[in-house]
Amino acid sequence: MPNLASWHPQIVHFAIALLCVGVLFRWISLTGRAAFTGPAAAVLLLVGTGAAVLAVKSGTDAHGPVERVPGAREAVIEHEDWGKRTRNLFLAVAALEILALGLARRSARVAKGLTVASALVGLAGGFALYEAGEHGGELVYAYAGGVGIRYGDTTDVNRLLLAGLYHSAQQARTLHDSARAAELFGELARRFPDDTTVRFLAIESLIRDQNDGRAALAALARLSVPPDNQRLRLRYGFLKVDAFLAAGRPDSARATLEQLARDFPDVQRIKDRLAQIE
Repeated sequence: MPNLASWHPQIVHFAIALLCVGVLFRWISLTGRAAFTGPAAAVLLLVGTGAAVLAVKSGTDAHGPVERVPGAREAVIEHEDWGKRTRNLFLAVAALEILALGLARRSARVAKGLTVASALVGLAGGFALYEAGEHGGELVYAYAGGVGIRYGDTTDVNRLLLAGLYHSAQQARTLHDSARAAELFGELARRFPDDTTVRFLAIESLIRDQNDGRAALAALARLSVPPDNQRLRLRYGFLKVDAFLAAGRPDSARATLEQLARDFPDVQRIKDRLAQIE
């Protein structure tokens, strides 16, 4: 069987959707109120079980590099264990559904009992599915598992590094550790010197974390933004205002805002900033 590691996210989401709806339809079918839910439940549960089998296979194919992330091994194992429990429970559900289909014409009573059993086991499977999904989400969001390994694209890893530096810097700022925030934003700028957003963040850090308006103004002078990009022009203008204020030049800050107001007369934030300075 081919390696399915890169397909794990897609397969998992199909399995979750098919099995959740399948279990729901099976329980609705037991009420006898919606006749279509019986056959629909059987199809969804059988196809969803197949997807669960493939999800476990693809997850097993993908687990090696994720497991080697420091601190992630236990989380990977727990996710795998819940995935296997989910697969096994829904294999039991699939067996019950197949038996019910096979015995439907011979004994409606037995077939009914099998569908009830399928619904009960499906509830247990649904719980296991939830746990597998929760632990999978933990791998993605708490350990960054899978980043950069699906296609071997180093761009993903670079984005992860960028995001890590950014969030660490923002966290330091939240904790009022200005020196640490400035250090991290500086490292971000050194590693990604051509990224306009990163350059804006570094300039903002000169103002907010170091209170160095002159350095911020010098950095802004080296930065050009497209004249047709309103968002970047506004970001540039507001940073320039903040830099002038940090440098003790309120008149220049006011003049900059007045120019922005002429260029963008409908932007309320400019008017609010002008009112604050005045």
